Amino acid sequence: MITQGLSRNRVILATAGTALALLLAALDQTIVGTAIPRIVADLNGLDRLAWVTTAYLVTSTTMTPIAGKLGDLFGRKPFLLAGMIGFVAASALCGLSQDMTQLIVFRGIQGIFGGVLFATVFTVIGDLFPPESRGRVQGLFGGVFGLSSIVGPTAGGFITDHWSWRWVFEVNIPVGIVAVAVVLAGLPYVRSKASWRDIDFFGAVTLAAGVVPLLIALSITRDHAWTSPEVEGLLALAAVMLAAFVFVESRVEHPIVPLELFKNTTFTVSMVVGFLTAFGMFGSILFTPLVFQGVLGISATNSGALITPMMFGLLGASTLTGFAMRRVKRYRYLGTLGVAVMIVGMYLLSLITPSMPEWRVVAALIVVGLGLGTTFPLYLTAVQVALPRSYMGVASSQIQFWRNLGGTVGSSILGAVLANRLPDYLKTRIGELHLPPQALQHLPSGGANAVLQPGALSQLPPAVATAIRLALSDTLRDIYIFAGLILIAALVATVFLKEVPLAGVPTQAFGEPVPEDDDTKAREPVAV
Repeated sequence: MITQGLSRNRVILATAGTALALLLAALDQTIVGTAIPRIVADLNGLDRLAWVTTAYLVTSTTMTPIAGKLGDLFGRKPFLLAGMIGFVAASALCGLSQDMTQLIVFRGIQGIFGGVLFATVFTVIGDLFPPESRGRVQGLFGGVFGLSSIVGPTAGGFITDHWSWRWVFEVNIPVGIVAVAVVLAGLPYVRSKASWRDIDFFGAVTLAAGVVPLLIALSITRDHAWTSPEVEGLLALAAVMLAAFVFVESRVEHPIVPLELFKNTTFTVSMVVGFLTAFGMFGSILFTPLVFQGVLGISATNSGALITPMMFGLLGASTLTGFAMRRVKRYRYLGTLGVAVMIVGMYLLSLITPSMPEWRVVAALIVVGLGLGTTFPLYLTAVQVALPRSYMGVASSQIQFWRNLGGTVGSSILGAVLANRLPDYLKTRIGELHLPPQALQHLPSGGANAVLQPGALSQLPPAVATAIRLALSDTLRDIYIFAGLILIAALVATVFLKEVPLAGVPTQAFGEPVPEDDDTKAREPVAV
């Protein structure tokens, strides 16, 4: 079933163009990581390495809710096109960078347009498809993330080795050109009666002024203590500006994030679940390479390949959930089942030891992927259906925003667990060997880092190498258990979701306003 007012071929073309836009943004997140070591070597910027990722994360997360609201006011097509064109242009600038400062600045610009893309893509699905078909399509779009995770690292390594790291960015250009052409041809042009006076400028400024220092504070906890003046100062600034944001949003006519949406149980539960499940996602993705490389002693190349099955699980579950939602009356329990499966996967990962077979770790990752994939289309579709059409962009972008925020908070907290627990476990495991003092002096000063250096453990006595691996496995066990406890809170939240019927919900032609109130009618984009 397709939306009224558009031919089947045009809907297919518009969907294909939107999928390409999503692939453009998602692929960039995975393909760049492989080239980071070569970039650092070429631009001599090891001290600013983290900012290549942080700059993109901060700007994209901040821009997502703003772009979602602007899309509701002025229509999706202008922002989808602007997002793709700006993203491609910023990619070209990244590829031309002559030093780390330029690269960080251009990555920040790229993140702005990446946030526009992520805010707009899933909203377009809500415009093109009626509720009973939307979950299925969103499940397929969720597979784009899985595809980018599978293709990205391999493609990034090949491009870096055979051409140059600069082509990791420049490869976005042909993909972007094709995506722009398809969207121009397939997605309807929208005419909006909104004006710049309807834009919540104060809300946008206070939101950015609150989110940016918050994300930077969380990001720098990798090398700064939580009690350091830098972190505490940024968190204090974030708290003040976010309080100002809430004050502004409660008083403006067209807020970036209408606070009354949080009175809707479906919306609030979906945001909470998205935020908390990001802990599990980052707990498995971010730290599992330490399992393969540090605990099991597998090379970086092979460890990347062993994470791939998790993405196949995510892709399959996301697709099947989209199909199942329209056939299951109490579809909220699909989310409950998905989070429960994630918890099982975290428990299986917590059992790791240096003697564990590789296939057991891979199987645990597949379990996590199956559970995580179930949540993607379910809560996005539920939120879009539960709210008036005039909030489609806000609702979709808020899902992305809270997931990004949860991932950032989760990676910071779990990283702190790693930093705090590992030294104690190393001391305990090495102490159990009862080595003489002169032997202890010859141990590597950074026992944790020694685990990850190729060939480093082979230069140590087998008993010492095993002790270091055991210490790392003890630490990772705590990380996975902590992530599992957070997921238990998400599990409880899932049962409070209120299902909105997906079948039989009135639909209208693409861009046609929903008859709610006169103000909404005046500002709804209309297809021409």
